[in-house]
Order: sequence, then C-alpha cells, then structure tokens
Amino acid sequence: MSARREFVAGVRAELPIALGVIPFGLIYGVLALAAGLPPLLAQAMSAIVFAGSAQFIGTQLFATATPAGVILLTTFIVNLRHVLYSASIAPYVQHLPARWRWLLAYLLTDEAYVLAILRYQEETAAERKHYYFLGNGLTLWGCWQASTAVGIFLGAQVPASWALDFTLALTFIGLVIPALRTRPGVAAALSAGLVSLLAAGWPYKLGLMAAALTGIVVGVLLEKHPGRGASQP
Repeated sequence: MSARREFVAGVRAELPIALGVIPFGLIYGVLALAAGLPPLLAQAMSAIVFAGSAQFIGTQLFATATPAGVILLTTFIVNLRHVLYSASIAPYVQHLPARWRWLLAYLLTDEAYVLAILRYQEETAAERKHYYFLGNGLTLWGCWQASTAVGIFLGAQVPASWALDFTLALTFIGLVIPALRTRPGVAAALSAGLVSLLAAGWPYKLGLMAAALTGIVVGVLLEKHPGRGASQP
C-alpha cells in the first residue's frame, strides 16, 4: 500500500475513536479555566503534554497549589504505561530515521497505539505502516486540540455553581470499569481505590501517588504470581 493510502487508512480508522475523545477535551478545557490556568496556558498544555489523564490530574493538582515537583512526579507515574507502549512498538519503528521516531513518540497515545500495533502485526509489508501510525496520531491530536479550545471558550461561560470538576471522577470511572476484565486488573483497581480513600487527607495529593503505586505493584505481582487455579490472562 502506498504511503498516502496508509495515511488515509490511519485517519479513517482513528476517526470513530477520536470523536469519542471530544467530550474529554471539552471537559478538560472547562476544568483548566476553573483551576485558574490562563486560556493560552491551558491550550498549550494540550499541545505540549498531549496526555488526557496527565492533564486532568495536573490541572487538579495545580488548583490546590501543589508544588511543581509533586505535579511532575504524579503525572510521570500516571503516564508510565507509555513506556510499555514504546517497548511494544519499538521493533517496528527502529529502522526509521530519528525525526520519524521522535514524531511518532510524541503522537503515541492509548488510542493511537492500539490501532498502530494491530496494523503492524498484520502479515503485510511494513515499510510504509508508519504513515498509518501518523494518520492515527495526527487525527487524535487535531481532535484533542480543537475540543480543548472549545472547552476553554465554553469554560468562560459556565457558572462556577455547576461544579463541573465532579465530571473528572465520572470520566475516570467510565474509563476504568470497562477495562476490569482480569483478576490482576480488578485487584489493582480495588487496592488503589482503598489506598486513595485512606490517604485522602495527605498533603499535596500524595495519597494519589501512593494509590497509583499500590495499584501498579498489586497488579504486577498478581500477573507474575496468579495463584494456584487462577486462569492466565
């Protein structure tokens, strides 16, 4: 398949997913203004960071005057999954020039990774599949920037009494529940939730980091030692 066809196929494959991401971009834009971020900085965060979960959490920590070091560490922990994505897809892109690898690394998100790795795993020539990856990533990037901009515009019109910050909790509940399909996943979510409740009063949102680390450790341990009679994922 030609480079152009790979790119167009990537765009088409990503569009349904990107449309589902738009509400999250809108919510982020509204919450960013509510947290005290200037509109330009809120939009720049979407363009530079380009990671929805990290942006949501970073914005909430900023709103509570959390030290910058804690914000950086928390968002780093939240985005550790991207290390796994990179390790998985690296063999398919290692032959590309550095400029391509840096661009694709920037565009690597949950949604783009899923489609790209499935395309790479197909038993066809891989010389131009990075254009498919590029189509995935740019489509999602464009939708995220546009929805953020609309959310920022609407944020100035939304009364504070609406308390839209509660939508953050609903957003992550909606993301987590469908993913709880294995015993390690359920155990990780429950343990992280329990720790977050017990450590809710810790300063600088340190309870959030403790909960994230607890969930990661529990999930990894159960993956490696599923226990007698437990089915493998």
